[in-house]
Amino acid sequence: MSSDWMQRILATPHDGAALVCRLTLGLVFFPHGAQLVLGWFGGRGFMGSMHLFTHDMRIPAVFAGLAIAGQFLGALGLLVGLLGRVAAFAIAMTMAVAIANVHWPNGFFMNWFGTQKGEGFEYHLLAIGLAIAVMIRGSGALSLDRWLTLNRLSAR
Repeated sequence: MSSDWMQRILATPHDGAALVCRLTLGLVFFPHGAQLVLGWFGGRGFMGSMHLFTHDMRIPAVFAGLAIAGQFLGALGLLVGLLGRVAAFAIAMTMAVAIANVHWPNGFFMNWFGTQKGEGFEYHLLAIGLAIAVMIRGSGALSLDRWLTLNRLSAR
C-alpha cells in the first residue's frame, strides 16, 4: 500500500500565513473542546456534552461524539500542527452543521446586544474560512506535519 495519500495530507510549505491560521483556529477551539471533553472553562465535560447533544439537540450519538472529538482533538492537532488538514476539516464540518442546525434562524450577526433569541453565524463563517485556509495550505511553518514530511523525504 502506498503512503502517497499520507504524504499529500502532511505536505506543507514553510508558510507563516498557514501557521497563523492554524494557531488561531487551534487557540480558539481548544477552550471549546476542553469545555466539551474536560469540563474546563465552565463546560459540561464529556458526559454532559453528550447528553446535551444527544438528548437536548437530538443529534445521533455517533455524530455528537465526532463533533466533540473534532473540536477537542482537532484543536490539539492544530496547535502542534499534526494532521492539520484533517483537524481543520473536522472543525469546518462541525461549524457548518452548527450553522445549518442551530444558528441559521438567528441571522448573520452574533447577539452582541442581547436583542435576538440566539447567536448568529458570523463566528462560524470565520472559523470555516480559517479551516479552509489550513486545508488548502496545510499546517505551515513550525508544524509536526512539516517535520514529518521533511524527515520522511530525507530518509529516502
